[in-house]
Amino acid sequence: MATKSCVLNFPTGKEYLERGSTERVRRLRRKSLETEERISGERAKIITEFYKNNKEMSIPVVRGKAFKYLMEKKSLYFDKDELIVGERGEAPKAVPTYPEVCCHSLEDLKMLNDREKVPYKVSEEVFELYEKEIIPFWKGKTIRDKIYAEMDEEWLKAYKAGIFTEFMEQRAPGHTVLDDKIYKYGMKDFIKKIDESIANLDFENDPFAFDKKEQLIGMRHAAEGLIIYAKRYSKLLRKMAEKEEDEEKRAELLELSRICDKVPENKPDTFHEALQYYWFVHVGVISELNTWDAFNPGKLDRNLYPFYKKDIEEGLLTKERARELLECFWIKFNNQPAPPKVGVTAKESATYTDFAQINLGGVNEDGSSAVNELTFLILDVIEEMRLLQPSTSIQVSKKSPDRFIKRALQIIKTGFGQPSIFNTDAVIQELLRQGKSIIDARNGGTSGCVEAGAFGKENYALTGYFNLVKVLEVALNNGIDPLTGEKIGVETGDPREFKTFDELMNAFKKQLEYFVNIKLKGNRIIERIYAKYMPSPFLSILIDDCIEKGVDYNAGGARYNSLYVQGVGIGTITDSLSAIKYHVFDTKRFTIDELLMMLKANFKGYEKERLFLWNKTPKYGNDDDYADSIMRQIFETFFSLIDDRPTTKPGGKFRINMLPTTCHVYFGEVCGATPDGRFAHEPLSEGISPVQGCDRNGPTAVIKSAAKMDHIKTGGTLLNMKFSPSFLETEKGIDAVCSLIRSYFAMDGHHIQFNVISADVLKEAKKHPEQYRDLIVRVAGYSDYFCDLNDKLQDEIIRRTEHESM
Repeated sequence: MATKSCVLNFPTGKEYLERGSTERVRRLRRKSLETEERISGERAKIITEFYKNNKEMSIPVVRGKAFKYLMEKKSLYFDKDELIVGERGEAPKAVPTYPEVCCHSLEDLKMLNDREKVPYKVSEEVFELYEKEIIPFWKGKTIRDKIYAEMDEEWLKAYKAGIFTEFMEQRAPGHTVLDDKIYKYGMKDFIKKIDESIANLDFENDPFAFDKKEQLIGMRHAAEGLIIYAKRYSKLLRKMAEKEEDEEKRAELLELSRICDKVPENKPDTFHEALQYYWFVHVGVISELNTWDAFNPGKLDRNLYPFYKKDIEEGLLTKERARELLECFWIKFNNQPAPPKVGVTAKESATYTDFAQINLGGVNEDGSSAVNELTFLILDVIEEMRLLQPSTSIQVSKKSPDRFIKRALQIIKTGFGQPSIFNTDAVIQELLRQGKSIIDARNGGTSGCVEAGAFGKENYALTGYFNLVKVLEVALNNGIDPLTGEKIGVETGDPREFKTFDELMNAFKKQLEYFVNIKLKGNRIIERIYAKYMPSPFLSILIDDCIEKGVDYNAGGARYNSLYVQGVGIGTITDSLSAIKYHVFDTKRFTIDELLMMLKANFKGYEKERLFLWNKTPKYGNDDDYADSIMRQIFETFFSLIDDRPTTKPGGKFRINMLPTTCHVYFGEVCGATPDGRFAHEPLSEGISPVQGCDRNGPTAVIKSAAKMDHIKTGGTLLNMKFSPSFLETEKGIDAVCSLIRSYFAMDGHHIQFNVISADVLKEAKKHPEQYRDLIVRVAGYSDYFCDLNDKLQDEIIRRTEHESM
């Protein structure tokens, strides 16, 4: 048991393991939690087998037929307790690989198997399969191989130095979200739309008509593949029913068989059918490619409410049965760990969580509040299930009732870290600024960690994280990376010769522009590689206007196309520039030469000076305009260098957001000491949060500082806060946090999330992990088991300021 000195506000041991509204759910949940994550070789074997035997077709047709072949051949898993069927692998937590995107080496597989944190067990059979079949076939043919072959020396140097990361070197573009179309159309209806689009092609005047036909044929094969997959389940369940002696269980199996025979071929008519249809679609998307991040159903409460209301009114469903179905649905998400990542990509997102973020609340198309009875039922499910996946969020409008926010806070105060909280009104403004229609903006929301998009209409892929602090370090060294001595930037002058702070800022801006241009050039090339070599015909069916255009999702078929670059370390770079401005150019306490010597020595022999920099510098997060004005200047520069620049897709644009996942730890590892008093290789600030422990004037000051950033210019910002559990024990505390959220959102803040846990508990958990296996914390845009985090990330969360009052 945990030590008695720490008051725990979260369930542990048996109380954590035995959760669910029915015994069926408790059994399924227990199995999900106790099952070990492992690498499955099945998908890699099936896809490789298909590619070996199908070479004389266009790439879009190959991809469509490959998906159909996978749906025909992949194993069917069924647990006797399940009410929702379908798995990505051959069993829960059997994680497939995607060798056509990234073919893992034997060394990669060994590392995945052996690493202490976030391991994936690899069997001898999988090692042998990779050694004899997968690696020999895919060597030199993968998307990852193509990317590295095309990147120039400037890109490779910057990437290696940790200036930026690249999301799509191991995982395919994704990050999109479904709207309500599958609840109106079955796959046979999409096939009809595809055939109509083919019939309407203008071969006389459109030179791309043949290419479009090939894309549409690939989509048709993909739609047929999902129907085949569901009907295979229907047949399996019917056979099981024939052998079942228990009458009640036989009836249940026959009903599941009927549902799988109906959907996804046809549109759903009941709540259960709608859930199962979505899940088949989800399995399809995450089986086709290892999209980053996982697909998700978006506005689940709004989309399912008509089915829920109708079934309740007609006596086909009870609230208790709806809850049980939703709990089974939740467990399905938890059965799908993120595809394995290695190298830098593992460091930027070191978690099993695959970021399928379900949105609750928000607004309807007419702008009215979308909060309904089902919203609160789903919040009950979130609290009861207490699973890492799916991620969940509440979308708060000025029209949302306070009881909606307070119900979410009742869950958050248990130390779960979910749901996160988003400003619907700000998200709509962000999407409108980017050129979305008002209806598409209101139907949109957030996905992944915090990213805004038009659900069912947009390809909004993340390209990777951008290390703002490293750029400053290079500027302070005239284009040299001081950790390696290699010249990676441009010469912007010796900072010892700068007479004003503006000269230093100009040097930083020139370096930033140089590296931004490298990043964007690389992403334009990567975008074309995926468009040419890795179409996604199944995902294209689900996103407007791919069918109508006859253009793949990865080639610009979506109505809107955005590529995001995520800025990291805004707190650290703000405080560092504030320290330089204040102590070097304003008060002249230190010369720039003295400061550079301190940084080079990692403050060894300069502890007094380091503490002075740490404690006597105007810091971001305290509603201090001295520091906050610097933050705004950095943000506006980053924004102006990236926003609205064209991608290679028609109408496509680059955008920015501000979030780190776990990349602030990796970026800190590649940075030396910084002028704010941070030691070399320590984590940077995360999201738009202040540097850990440097927000000293309370949470109101934090939100006022954060709100000075123009959130509407982004596609998402991430603000973390930590509260003492005692503060939220009373209604008064809940009311105060509700008011804090309303205040922040009135200032156009995009997002806020809370850890409600004491530093003492976290310290105990680090010392005695075996006693705290069930401890869940909010990391960045996701929750994770504290004991699964690496030491630096654990320490970073412990150091976050713990607020006990407003």
